[in-house]
Amino acid sequence: MTVLSAPRPAWMSEDLVLLEEQASRFVAAEYGPHLEKWHDDHFYPREVWTKAGQAGLLCAMIPEEYGGGGGSFAHEAVINRAFSLGGFDAFGAPLHSGIVAPYIWRFGTEEQKKRWLPKLATGELVGAIAMSEPGTGSDLQNVRTTAVKKGNRYVLNGSKTFITNGQHANLIIVVAKTDPKEGAKGVSLMVVETGDAPGFRRGRKLKKLGLDAADTSELFFEDVSLPTENLLGTDEGQGFVQLMKELPQERMIVAVHACAMMERAVALTVDYVKQRTAFGKKIVEFQNTQFELAECKTEATIAKSFCDQCIERLVKGELDTVTASMAKYWTTDTLGKVIDRCLQLFGGYGFMDEYPISRLYRDARVMRIYAGTNEIMKLLIARSL
Repeated sequence: MTVLSAPRPAWMSEDLVLLEEQASRFVAAEYGPHLEKWHDDHFYPREVWTKAGQAGLLCAMIPEEYGGGGGSFAHEAVINRAFSLGGFDAFGAPLHSGIVAPYIWRFGTEEQKKRWLPKLATGELVGAIAMSEPGTGSDLQNVRTTAVKKGNRYVLNGSKTFITNGQHANLIIVVAKTDPKEGAKGVSLMVVETGDAPGFRRGRKLKKLGLDAADTSELFFEDVSLPTENLLGTDEGQGFVQLMKELPQERMIVAVHACAMMERAVALTVDYVKQRTAFGKKIVEFQNTQFELAECKTEATIAKSFCDQCIERLVKGELDTVTASMAKYWTTDTLGKVIDRCLQLFGGYGFMDEYPISRLYRDARVMRIYAGTNEIMKLLIARSL
């Protein structure tokens, strides 16, 4: 039972309620007992992916004819929420299922869909998308990675960094310039299957402030030869447009995650203050504790209610970029404030890594950076004024 006061949203059908229960049980049974070890190891094993695929928790919105669950973004949101409420914030499945697979589904040729989507749904293929580059960040119009056509092949050269799923991924969508003289119009998406890509090399798993178990990595492409059919879609120069069309969904994935982390932080804190004593009484009995948690619960409830409204609009095809930017910016900013206040109520224990609230505090920080920084979100919102 949730600690929040938000009602069940209209889009949450009975089958989605059942999916949420199934996903929550799976995460608790299959991942929960191992999260401490994976956190300490700063890595989670490859079989995590195949187990998720066997449980039907990958590619839920991809049509059944391509091996997916045949659902909508609402199904992805429910599953992602279960991962986060279960404490598995480091799992790259939301990107795999909600970003990589939809690029292939929406923009790929029929042959590409049949070739890659079923394997992404089972976890045989782990997806990543390689955008950011050293020195340019996410300035996609000015990427330096190139894919030069030579006969019936493309030769891919460049390097990428901050790549989620970088160590496990064996299918990587690479943002590259097929026409280096052009800006946005010269960008294309190239699909690299790493098992058949001489010249592809994984760099180090990057050390981060949070999300310790996530395999965020550097990737290098040195004269990687790709067949022309590995260009996503049929025409060069469509990459920037393809990327822009998927941004509202990408930002909603982050918002869903932020709301679930908020909810978990409040629940952990309520449980802690009801057990811990100070000066002869439970911490929850102090008025300051009650007021702090009342505000945190209110803000988390408002965030979830707004997020639920945006999910409904996205499923209907009505969510615009500005509103998605509002959701991403506000939920992640609020997440940082709520977790900070929750951690304070743990006192010194909140600073200890063994307490989940400490990890939540660290893990939450990146949410304001990836999928477009919150400053960029504000810029996009300001343009609508």
